[in-house]
Amino acid sequence: MLDTPRPESGPALKDLARKAGIALEWTDNGGRNHSVGGATLHAMLMSMGHPCADERQCSESLQRLHVEYASPEHFPVITASAGSPVCIPFAVQRDASAVVEFETGGAVQRAIVHNAEGVAHLPPTMRPGYHRLQIGKRVLTLAIAPQRCFGVEDLAPGQRLWGLTAQIHGLRRSADGGIGDFGAVAELARNAARYKADALSLSPAHALFHADDHHFTPYSPSSRLFLNAMLADPRATFDAARVARAWASAEYGGELLALEALDLIDWPQAARARKIMLRALYDEFSVNEVLTPLDPLAADFQAFRSAGGEALELHATFEALHAVEFQRDFTKWSWRDWPAQLQDSRSSAVGAFAAANAREVSFHVFTQWLASRSMRAAQGIALDAGMRIGLVSDLAIGMNTGGSQAWSAPRDLLLGLSIGAPPDALAPHGQNWGLTTFAPHALTDRGYAPFIATLRAALRHAGGLRIDHVMGIARLWLTPEGMDASNGAYLAYPAGDLLRLIALESHRHRAIVIGEDLGTVPHGMRERLGDAGVMGMRVMQFERHDAAFNPPDWYPPAAVAMTSTHDTATTAGYWSGHDLAIRAGSNQLPPGQSLEAAIDERNRARAALWDAFCVAGVAQRDREPAPETPAGAVNASVAFLARTPTKLALLPLEDALGVIEQPNLPGTVNEHANWRRRYASLAGECLDAPEVSQRLQPLLHRE
Repeated sequence: MLDTPRPESGPALKDLARKAGIALEWTDNGGRNHSVGGATLHAMLMSMGHPCADERQCSESLQRLHVEYASPEHFPVITASAGSPVCIPFAVQRDASAVVEFETGGAVQRAIVHNAEGVAHLPPTMRPGYHRLQIGKRVLTLAIAPQRCFGVEDLAPGQRLWGLTAQIHGLRRSADGGIGDFGAVAELARNAARYKADALSLSPAHALFHADDHHFTPYSPSSRLFLNAMLADPRATFDAARVARAWASAEYGGELLALEALDLIDWPQAARARKIMLRALYDEFSVNEVLTPLDPLAADFQAFRSAGGEALELHATFEALHAVEFQRDFTKWSWRDWPAQLQDSRSSAVGAFAAANAREVSFHVFTQWLASRSMRAAQGIALDAGMRIGLVSDLAIGMNTGGSQAWSAPRDLLLGLSIGAPPDALAPHGQNWGLTTFAPHALTDRGYAPFIATLRAALRHAGGLRIDHVMGIARLWLTPEGMDASNGAYLAYPAGDLLRLIALESHRHRAIVIGEDLGTVPHGMRERLGDAGVMGMRVMQFERHDAAFNPPDWYPPAAVAMTSTHDTATTAGYWSGHDLAIRAGSNQLPPGQSLEAAIDERNRARAALWDAFCVAGVAQRDREPAPETPAGAVNASVAFLARTPTKLALLPLEDALGVIEQPNLPGTVNEHANWRRRYASLAGECLDAPEVSQRLQPLLHRE
């Protein structure tokens, strides 16, 4: 007699996984196909809330999904593009009609039509916005998006713009306490605008963990809805005398000057000093403004707090609770390890804590207020200085499972799964980034409210948005907790809906959108992003065909041209081979490759890159710089960037300054000084050094 298939390998499990959006197979970058194991499917489905312990549970869960996906309650928001028919994703009677009440006023009645397959449609609606749609007794939101995101062409028809990218924490200004902030961002923006720059793309400014001075990686946020209080510039709100008094209260004396002079940020010391300063500001604010009737700053603070609503209060409460629990037991860093009554953000125990610690909760609201005003001021300064885009914020792909967003709304997220990447040549065991993200079913069930709120938070004080790992709009590689990253699978996301919402919010904020589309990209994804007006990234180091580097005219006009990124070698580091030595010392060379072999390969690549520079007319063959003197190659790379036909070119500040060290080395934690490097000169004058200003000249005349 044949053995009965185990539940985790039976057909019902696969049917359920397929219906839930989990791909049963994946293809590696070598073209080899792999099947996803039953244990992985089982763990992912359980994390997504689909019981699947045996064939019966699988069948019952599958039936529930069929019913759910056919129900109008599963689709509180329907999206469509202006000028295209509106597909209704649930059954509608053939004689039904609909009423559309437009967001800006007015209403129209529309007949519902059915195509040959029986799918219901509404005629095209031309007005973008969030409209009210009534079908019978059912009321929905109809989100009509422009055909494409707001773009460079909308801002500057027929022109090609350029800008910088920079790590906020690494910027310098006078009396900054050893950490870059939005005040330094404003000074760099003003400096760059003098060189006709129109954009300043920043590292993520998401909220981290106020109580943990050692958690400073900007791509592992506690919440993407709020800002990192360490980046707040109090000078955007208070006068210089008050800020000086607050810094003096830190009692670090000469140590502050020492912290400001360091090449690498001393995060524990600098963060502690800054937190003391922020508390001193709050103490004085509580006495001077909050207790003074009709004070403008107090009114602005209260308006900010009211607008933040429950989400802001929960984030501030989390920060206060996290500090208590983390100090009590440092192993209880994640809220998932807290006492059960504190794990529920809406429990009576949490409410009692917030009431008993109202002043502490208010302090964390205060720091968010300062950070928000600081970023708003920086964007205002950038635009006033002549930038047409201004700040471009960076949206991390996910959030830390131990953070405030996961604690505040755990049902929105996939807490048992971690985002990463499948095995490839550089990471043969795959990558696990320790981040979670939205559950697809939660997005649709909640009318995409969590996603829309995240977009609006990122665009609140910015003229552009860079979406990290933009492929996550369509699919994400997810690994169940406790499993190796190689035992993951791809989970599908409603890319069409998400892209339309991005386009709609892009236009509402008049903000451009950039998608980080490097690495393994699904077939057709770049074309789909381009059609939606999301600009992809073309990085010079990766733009190669076989051994040759692509010429400037191969760069698509709709993309963003760059010389390097925060995760790659700087141009000086690449030319000198410095990155290879760092990778070898950190065991980050490709499997089986020696340092000597890597150097030989780089020598060939360097010759090919110089050849590309010469063909492009930005270098001369007999003047190739030596590896130990990369300035000539850096100059040529900037001129090469200026020759590309892209609507926007972004030059990393590291390459503008010609520095050799890169901000981050993926795959390392302590082996490399990730997210700690400071730029050598002040943000407000760093571009004015003769060799730097001369290097920028080709970008000033891209038209």
